[in-house]
Amino acid sequence: MSSDNAAEGNQQVWDVVVVGAGPAGASAAYAAACTGRRVLLLEKAELPRYKTCGGGIIGPSRDALPPGFDLPLRDRVHAVTFSLNGKLTRTRRSKHMLFGLINRPEFDAQLVKTAQDAGAELRTGVTVSRVEQHGSAVPDRRTVAVVLGDGEVVLARAVVGADGSAGRIGAHVGVKMDQVDLGLEAEIPVPPTVAEDWAGRVLVDWGPIPGSYGWVFPKGDTLTVGVISARGEGAATKRYLDDFIGRLGLAGFEPSISSGHLTRCRADDSPLSRGRVLVCGDAAGLLEPWTREGISFALRSGRLAGEWAVRVSEAHDAVDARRQALNYAFAIKAGLGVEMGVGRRMLTVFSRRPGMIHAALTGFRPAWHAFAKIVRGTTTLAEIVRTHPVARRALGAMDRP
Repeated sequence: MSSDNAAEGNQQVWDVVVVGAGPAGASAAYAAACTGRRVLLLEKAELPRYKTCGGGIIGPSRDALPPGFDLPLRDRVHAVTFSLNGKLTRTRRSKHMLFGLINRPEFDAQLVKTAQDAGAELRTGVTVSRVEQHGSAVPDRRTVAVVLGDGEVVLARAVVGADGSAGRIGAHVGVKMDQVDLGLEAEIPVPPTVAEDWAGRVLVDWGPIPGSYGWVFPKGDTLTVGVISARGEGAATKRYLDDFIGRLGLAGFEPSISSGHLTRCRADDSPLSRGRVLVCGDAAGLLEPWTREGISFALRSGRLAGEWAVRVSEAHDAVDARRQALNYAFAIKAGLGVEMGVGRRMLTVFSRRPGMIHAALTGFRPAWHAFAKIVRGTTTLAEIVRTHPVARRALGAMDRP
């Protein structure tokens, strides 16, 4: 442990402070704590807390989890039913598990516990009002001041922002978003006969609004039912959800939770750091643009942010801190950034031609096999486009107006 962890005057200086205890923040705290550094994880809510999320754990999410992490799976998916706005329904099945389903409150709480076990300290019920890298609250140029809602100042050598797409840290860094979507979701308790019909199978419905889709994810005695579409289509999105639930025969069951949230994707030129502050997960706008899948992006970017935050904390001047932050940005752009670029192209194609996507997945065996490999984590959409000339040409042809 470095001598920098001694008190700065009478005040403790943390090596890394992580703001936000979702999958991105917990992963960052875990990665930083595993190096033996002093890590503080701040969360405004009390844990466990509900989060609007389908709760699908695909292969890249599973592979990014800490070693030995025991996934609290509510179901294992072996089949996907696809429909085109309620029509042309077809189910594709796999001998092997495609992905798993979790409830976010218990999944997030378990991730936080793993970070704590690695040595991170957790404080809940704490709001962050701002971050200062200059001024009276900052004792020296190697220190960041995290100012809490009650006026308390927490000092750190590096800060990781994982406080969501509308959080304080992203605003401090200057994160820019270029795609905002509205997701609406209902947790619907169902009787055993209905639950049995959905066990091991999810539904994906390509929706009536350009770029929209709906889903049903079974989790034991509860079905997670949701839809997502571009922001600005709020009334139409609500109608889509109501119609979707109705035609599924679920309108007679009272939801235990109804919620909504906005997902935001970063612009290509959006910064990922400012000084000794890094952002990851939703706070950085890291999200798959087509499916709006965010858990794997949160876990992977969080781990990278935690690792590079340790290097930033060890930087002895602004130039070195900047160099480490740029290395973090390069790692994000070389991996997740490439996946986002292909995802944007897929969203454009899907928005224009949802029927073509539906026909490919339900009637063209190689497309289904590619889908299965992607969700299992044995390849990525970006890798398929890069290595398969036919896929590259097909995407290019469909991408044209």
